[in-house]
This record gives sequence, C-alpha cells and structure tokens, in this order.
Amino acid sequence: MNENKKAVTVYCASSPEAPARFIDAARELGRLASEAGWATVSGAGTLGLMGAVVDGTLSVEGGRAIGVIPQFMVDRGWANPRMTELHVTGSMAERKQMLADLGCGAIALPGGIGTLDELMDLLTCCQLGLYTRPVVILNVDGFYDNLIAQLRHADRCSMMRHLGLPGDLWIEAVTPAQALAAVISAND
Repeated sequence: MNENKKAVTVYCASSPEAPARFIDAARELGRLASEAGWATVSGAGTLGLMGAVVDGTLSVEGGRAIGVIPQFMVDRGWANPRMTELHVTGSMAERKQMLADLGCGAIALPGGIGTLDELMDLLTCCQLGLYTRPVVILNVDGFYDNLIAQLRHADRCSMMRHLGLPGDLWIEAVTPAQALAAVISAND
C-alpha cells in the first residue's frame, strides 16, 4: 500500500464534557497511528475525542490529520483549524461516505448519536458487502458493552445476517493499540 494512503478513520464524540479516560484513549490512538506512519481521518472537530485524536496525531512530527466536515458545520465555526487536510462536503451523507472511503479501516471510539449513526451505517454496509475493510469497536472501559450485547442478541434472533465467524462484521478491542493493530494487520 502506498505510504501516503495509509489512513484509519476514527469515529468518536466531539463533546467537550467527555470523560478524561475516553479523551486519553482518543489522544493515544492518534499518537499511535502517527508513530506507525498512518494518518487519522475524523470529523474535523476541535473538541472532545475528535479534538484529542487530532492532538495525538499531530503530536508526532509528520503526523497527518485528515478532516471531513459538512459546509454547515464549517459555517458554524466547528472545523478544527489544525487539520493537515480538510474536505468540506455538502451534506452529512456525503461526509459519512467520504469518512468511510478515506480510511483503510475504521475504529469507533466512544461517542453519542452521531458516532452510533456512523458505526451502524458502516456495519450495515459490511453486512451488505459494500464495505470490506475492518471495523473495530474500541470498547474503552466497557462503553460499548450494551451495544455489543444488543448486536449479539439481534444475531441470535436471526435479525441480522450472521456471516459465520466472530469478527466478520466488527472486531472488538479494549485498547487503542489493539484497535490500531487490527486495522494495520488487515492491511498488510
């Protein structure tokens, strides 16, 4: 893979009230990605976990933080001015598509409705065979325990197409290092 194309999409909260343990995990993920020579792709936010991913990414010399944000958010002043590359879209749907397209895989850190929307959309695309890159749920401090339990319950009730093996739709990780390793190993 071309070195300039190595990028991991990171879905996460932009809430400034996010707990420190989630902010720390986001910063660590950004730093680890940069140290491994990978860019991070995010929603280009300044605050919360999004801002921390960018901070961690840029804490390493040569780190590349790629942002994708719709115009209306730029107009509201929400775009992080520190992005090394910024893509401005016309809609949220275009933003989600570009976030998925720019990464060689995706990692979902803790987040709210926006993060859950992006994660569920990506998992739906995985189930339909439209997205074939790794999707990692970074379950920091059990944040995603209930969601993972619900997905497993839906699978047991035949409400989703089970593909046969654990990890077919998503990979679970509990540390930023495990999450990043899962994406990197799938792209070796």
